[in-house]
Amino acid sequence: MTTALNDGRCTSTKRRRDRVEAAIATAAQDGTALTASAIARAARVDRSFLYRHRDLLERLHSAAREPAGPTGASGPMVTRASLQADLANAHARNTRLASRIQQLEKRLSEALGEQVWRESGLGAPADVEELQQTVNRLEQQAVGLRASLEERDAELAAAREANRQLTRALNAQVKGSNQ
Repeated sequence: MTTALNDGRCTSTKRRRDRVEAAIATAAQDGTALTASAIARAARVDRSFLYRHRDLLERLHSAAREPAGPTGASGPMVTRASLQADLANAHARNTRLASRIQQLEKRLSEALGEQVWRESGLGAPADVEELQQTVNRLEQQAVGLRASLEERDAELAAAREANRQLTRALNAQVKGSNQ
């Protein structure tokens, strides 16, 4: 009786193993998911069955590392490693782009801030050099006008002195003729 039970268990296990192997082969050929859950579901066995039979689990993992899709397919071979490399490259590119976006946002913020500062009148004018040249020119003109004013003041003082002397001389003549 024990032999009949053992034979029945062995036959049942062999059928389940065959279903698992067929599910792995079908999934590898179709390009569907090669995970323990997906294969157990397709083979109508429990996941623990795969973990108890390490050779089946290893066959599943090796099939997952192999190129997906039917053999003889045109185009590049897709493997788990190539997909992981693509994912790593995409992640690195996203990181670079995020950094570049932050850099551009900072530059834009600075440019807009500078523009608002200038337009508000609070900031230094953009044409500081031109204004400085105008200030220098006006200072030179003021120095020239001061010199001209001093010269005219001296001429006016001399004319007043001459006028006083002439007035005194005239007053002295008038006084001398009246006596």
